[in-house]
Amino acid sequence: MGDWWYRNIVEPGKLPLLLALVAFMVTFAMTRFVTRMIRAGRGPFHDVTSSGGHHVHHMVPGVVLMCVGGFGGVALGGRGWAASVTAVVFGIGAGLVLDEFALILYLQDVYWSEQGRKSVEIVVVTVAMLTVLLVGFSPLGVNDVGTGERTGRADLITTAIGNFVLVLICLLKGKRMVAVFGVLVPFLALVGALRLARPGSPWAGRLYRRRPGAAARAERRFLRHEARWGALRRKAGNVLGGAPSDQC
Repeated sequence: MGDWWYRNIVEPGKLPLLLALVAFMVTFAMTRFVTRMIRAGRGPFHDVTSSGGHHVHHMVPGVVLMCVGGFGGVALGGRGWAASVTAVVFGIGAGLVLDEFALILYLQDVYWSEQGRKSVEIVVVTVAMLTVLLVGFSPLGVNDVGTGERTGRADLITTAIGNFVLVLICLLKGKRMVAVFGVLVPFLALVGALRLARPGSPWAGRLYRRRPGAAARAERRFLRHEARWGALRRKAGNVLGGAPSDQC
C-alpha cells in the first residue's frame, strides 16, 4: 500500500488533487445538509442576504474561493504544502459552485425543482472523473520506468482516449448516468454509445430529424426505461440532493 501510495499519489504530484476531491465532496455534502435544514426551518441556519435584501447564493463565495485556489495554485506550482492548501481552497469553492450548477445553466433559481437535479448529476460526474484520475496509475511524469511498463502506459493512454470518446457520445445521446459509470466501466460506455439516443438529446435532434423510424424507436425505448427505472432514479436523486418542490 505504501509503495502504491508513493508511486501513484505522491510521486506524480496527485496529493493536491486528492485533497481537492475530498474538500469538494465534503463541501457538497455539508452544503446540501445546510440547505435542507434551511428549507425545513430547522437549526440555526438561514439564507444569506445582502444589505439590499437580495439573496446571496453560495456559488458567489464559491467563485471567489475557486479564483483564490486556482490562481494561487498556478502561482505556487504543483508541489509543497502551499499547493495542498490552495487545492483544498479550490475544492471547497468548486463544491459551492457546482452545487448550484443548475442555476448557472438555466439562469434562474431552480435549486429545489426537477431541473435542479442537474447540479447533483454534474457533481457525480466530477467525482467519478477525479476518482478515475486518482485510482489509476499516472501514465506520465514518473521516472525510472522500464520499457515494458512504458508500453503498458502508452496502451492505457490510448484506451483512455477511446473511452473518453465513447463517454462523450453517451453525453451527446442524453445518457448522463451511463456516461458517469462508463468512465469507470468502459464496456458500459461502449453499450451506451451504440444504443439509440434519448429523445430531446443533441444527438437525436440532429441525426434523427430525417429518420422518423429511429426517432419513434428511441421514444418507445425511453418510455419503457422510465417505466422500469424512473421511480428508482428519482429516489436516488432525492437522497443525494433532496426532493424537488413538486414532490414534497
